[in-house]
Amino acid sequence: MSDGAMLQMPKAILFDLDGTLIDSAPDITAAVNELLAGRGLPPLSLAQVKSMIGNGVEKLVERAFAASGTPLSNGGLEEANREMAPIYLRHITRLTRLLPGAAEALAQLHVAGVRLGVATNKPQLATREILLHFGLAERLGAIVGGDAVTRKKPAPDSLLLALERLGTEPRDALMVGDSIADVEAARAADMPVIIIRGGYTKVPAEQLGADLVCDSLLDLPAALDGLRNAA
Repeated sequence: MSDGAMLQMPKAILFDLDGTLIDSAPDITAAVNELLAGRGLPPLSLAQVKSMIGNGVEKLVERAFAASGTPLSNGGLEEANREMAPIYLRHITRLTRLLPGAAEALAQLHVAGVRLGVATNKPQLATREILLHFGLAERLGAIVGGDAVTRKKPAPDSLLLALERLGTEPRDALMVGDSIADVEAARAADMPVIIIRGGYTKVPAEQLGADLVCDSLLDLPAALDGLRNAA
């Protein structure tokens, strides 16, 4: 836990999606490579695409073309993003899997009466389809995708909108994510943040500036129980 962190048992918990609740990198890689193939460009590796995830589909597309040696800008980038939209929706649950402890953690927290939400940079439609596919949507009182707000993470907009829908103030909530965008969004929203190790970040989890780092979501309920007992 970082120095001076003031964690307590939250009334509401917001989760990031990609790299936190789900491993979507294989599906995202397939979508990116289908888009590139349509332009006659060679495929990118899973590791390459994984390093591009986290700031929304538009930034993903921009980074993918740059990595392919064919950077796009302005109209070219807008056209590529229009092409990507239907491709992306075809690749959201084929290869994607829940990360260890995701279903169990949400179930336990839901039963405990904690209000739950998702705040992600992934588009709203794809986010909802994935959560429905894995049976998680019924546990969630708020699902906020990147296109539901004006500014994506690391801006706090999606977190604040989710908390508004959950009827909870930031001081009574907690963010759980995997990247610097999640930490910065939580800080901007004035709420504590837990990072789950092993997500889509090039920076080591301990260096992201979170209040707490958990090895996996399997450890989250126990960590929160510790907060409850310390309260």
